[in-house]
Amino acid sequence: MKILLATDGSDCSKEAAKSIATRPLADGTRIKVISVIEMPLSVVPETWILPDGYYDEIERVSRERATAAVEEARGAIAETHGDKVEIETEVVGGAPKVVIPDMAEAWGADLVVVGSHGYRGLERFLLGSVSMSVAQHVHCSIEIVRGPAASAAD
Repeated sequence: MKILLATDGSDCSKEAAKSIATRPLADGTRIKVISVIEMPLSVVPETWILPDGYYDEIERVSRERATAAVEEARGAIAETHGDKVEIETEVVGGAPKVVIPDMAEAWGADLVVVGSHGYRGLERFLLGSVSMSVAQHVHCSIEIVRGPAASAAD
């Protein structure tokens, strides 16, 4: 079995990793833990308002956070399953709503696991729902794990 776990380091993503870590997995299961960093777009020409290196610094910090998120998830899964499963990690750039389904298809994932922030109403309209978009575009099974705050709100 091939499981793709997408994490952003949030509490709901940690719950998604915990979901994989606490379930029984067959020997030889392959798990790919990814984090997608999406760079912000500037609405004004950066030469007029932003200092040199601004976007480089944002990318550096984003990459550090994403790397920490995938390593934390990898560690949680490895702690439970050890050498029984093969775990690889990757940090990629792009829009999560596009990258996650594309990577799932290219890698041949059997299952995609993502966390859900549980946004409702205006928050969901403004921020969008990565988990909903991924669910609509992957061609394999998907598990959407609710974070503690999202579950309490229901």
